[in-house]
Amino acid sequence: MTGIGLCGGYWWIFPLVMIAICVFFMMRGCNKMMCGFGNFYDSERSALEILNKRYARGDIDQKEYEEKKRKLT
Repeated sequence: MTGIGLCGGYWWIFPLVMIAICVFFMMRGCNKMMCGFGNFYDSERSALEILNKRYARGDIDQKEYEEKKRKLT
């Protein structure tokens, strides 16, 4: 035996597996508001899309919706 060491010389696999697991979980969080490689704020959605969703959910009434929509456009 020539000083192979712990686990027969395959000890370097463990850090690689741990890095791969971390990258996997960070990539899963891309579209969520959590840490990861994705943005904290979803830049894909425009302010008008957010306003439309708020109105559709009933968070704001028609008067407030029309006022904010007029300001945005």
